Amino acid sequence: MQATTSSATDTRRNTARVITGGVAAVVAILLIAAVLLFMNLPDANAFNDRVAEIFAANDALTARTDIRLLEILAQSGTAFSDVLSSYRMVIFVLLVFSTALLVASLVFLITIITLNRRMGEIERQGIQVSSLTISREENTVTLNGMEFKLTSAAIETLAVLAEARMDEDVLSGAEIEAVISGRDAADCDEAAGATRIKRLRDSLGNQIVSELLVKNIARKGYMLAIDKNVIRMI
Repeated sequence: MQATTSSATDTRRNTARVITGGVAAVVAILLIAAVLLFMNLPDANAFNDRVAEIFAANDALTARTDIRLLEILAQSGTAFSDVLSSYRMVIFVLLVFSTALLVASLVFLITIITLNRRMGEIERQGIQVSSLTISREENTVTLNGMEFKLTSAAIETLAVLAEARMDEDVLSGAEIEAVISGRDAADCDEAAGATRIKRLRDSLGNQIVSELLVKNIARKGYMLAIDKNVIRMI
């Protein structure tokens, strides 16, 4: 148990480090890209400066049409400057938005990978059950301090599996049906026992808990995947 706890703690620490490093890398890459992009954008006043040079080089132009042409050029330079400034703001907003999306995607991806690994460990090791108390009178089962209210049929099925686990037996569907119904196993249908197991799992509700608690061993039958010493019948 201590080794499992230590492994889980190390996994959480390593995951936190990977997430922190990944987020920092994404932010750094996008920051460098933003700096390079803004550095290579043309100056918003470049057009205005060019128009000013044209004015200075052609100060001898006094005709009304020439002056009007220079005014149009000046107005075009101002419009270009305003448009480029708005483009800079749009690019900045898009970079911030893309940074947030990439960081969120990275965090979700690493979280999903970590959960999948953790689920793989649980599937290999089974549920760490410290106590399992079955009360036939109250139709309840207490698993690690969590109480589940079950139907009488589900309690009977779980009790049969618990008694078989304490005897270190694996019961087929027909044998489960035989114990509950009081008939001979040869007269019982395998599907009837499988149906009882399915209803038990449905009654437990949590699919992960029920699938890992009640193990299906191929070509043998069903058993509780817990230590027999933690089972208590009342």
